[in-house]
Amino acid sequence: MNKIAVFADVQNIYYTTRQAYGKQFNYRKLWQQIELQGEIVSAFAYAIDRGDNQQKKFQEVLKHIGFEVKLKPYIQRSDGTAKGDWDVGITIDIMEMAVQVDTIILLSGDGDFAILFDKVKHTYGVKTESYGVPQLTAKALIDASSIFHPIDKQLLL
Repeated sequence: MNKIAVFADVQNIYYTTRQAYGKQFNYRKLWQQIELQGEIVSAFAYAIDRGDNQQKKFQEVLKHIGFEVKLKPYIQRSDGTAKGDWDVGITIDIMEMAVQVDTIILLSGDGDFAILFDKVKHTYGVKTESYGVPQLTAKALIDASSIFHPIDKQLLL
């Protein structure tokens, strides 16, 4: 059976689906879709913790679906900018899981992950799939993916 690891860049998916469609992503529908491809052996959702009650409810929904939610604190810099991305954490987790699974699935449109996908495909022979909003997903990530799944209205709430 196809062993699958799923990695969701929650902030990226939230902002790109909101920008493109004005709607939220349906993680439950995604889970059901992926389950048809094989056994989900691990699933991580990477988010920023702002201490917001609505956000906590959403994180509980993700846990109920089957995701392990990883949180980083929201950091507001003195110059007014904010920091809070999970690129390094996602990269480390994908590298660790690549030796244990047949397929890596990433929910993100971030082109920084293209190099990572090329590496795990060629070094470990895993299939790499990505989900992203087509017009907001880096071409480099689409090209580095064995399969690119466009997020469209079928995967929205």
